[in-house]
Amino acid sequence: MKNFFQRLLTGTMYVACVTVGILVNTYTFLALFSVVTALCLWEFYKLINATRDVNVNPYLNALGGLLLFVSTYLYVSGVSGHFVLLPYLLYIVYLLVTELYRKEEDPLSRLGYAFFGQVYIALPVALLNMISFQVDDAGNGHYYPVLALALFVFIWINDTGAYLVGMVFGKNRLFKRVSPKKSWEGFFGGLVFTVLSSLVFAHFEPEIDYYHWIAIAVVIVVFGTWGDLIESLIKRNLEVKDSGTSLPGHGGFLDRFDSLLLAVYGMLFYVQLFIRN
Repeated sequence: MKNFFQRLLTGTMYVACVTVGILVNTYTFLALFSVVTALCLWEFYKLINATRDVNVNPYLNALGGLLLFVSTYLYVSGVSGHFVLLPYLLYIVYLLVTELYRKEEDPLSRLGYAFFGQVYIALPVALLNMISFQVDDAGNGHYYPVLALALFVFIWINDTGAYLVGMVFGKNRLFKRVSPKKSWEGFFGGLVFTVLSSLVFAHFEPEIDYYHWIAIAVVIVVFGTWGDLIESLIKRNLEVKDSGTSLPGHGGFLDRFDSLLLAVYGMLFYVQLFIRN
């Protein structure tokens, strides 16, 4: 019972922080996801150092990912031109060149883990900017928080629906090798709940046709499930139960944002191809 209330409190604070960070203004959006990017990367690199015989600098690489997110934000919001990406490119060059002067073995492993963290975590969070902002012909960025909020709401509803339906009816394993507890029944249960919730967004945001909202919900369920499974694959390979202990009752930051890291791609593809084309 204590663990239940702990999970409930942490989950409520998590949902509140994300919702407020997205809806208030662009500055709270920037602050929220700057923190998310840095903490997820820091947690990932600390986990790699603890489970693998490598020495990846968690602070430097977390800073690198933060540079990518902030520079992308400044570019798509119209604050700065493309030259704002130069600091991140310098970080990439620094990573490569410093391996020439380190006297440690297996530089490819360090570089591999460093770059994997950037691609796996920093890149999709940076691309969230492209969902949340639309740049007009004059180069001005317009903020549309409803799309970013929908992304998270659909992930949350899918997770909740999949858990409840899977707990009651789950018999056929979805991906037993990676995540033995997930079931096909849970997957389709989460899908139904998420599609139903998309009709609420269609009602309050009629500028986007209802069938687009339904399609976005389906895309997020599929890609979000893949994101969850990929993090499970990583944890299974590293032989850990959770990515960290930062969020009581929920594990680490990656455990809370794993679905986002693939769902961003699916939503961005759909929005750019069918809504903003």
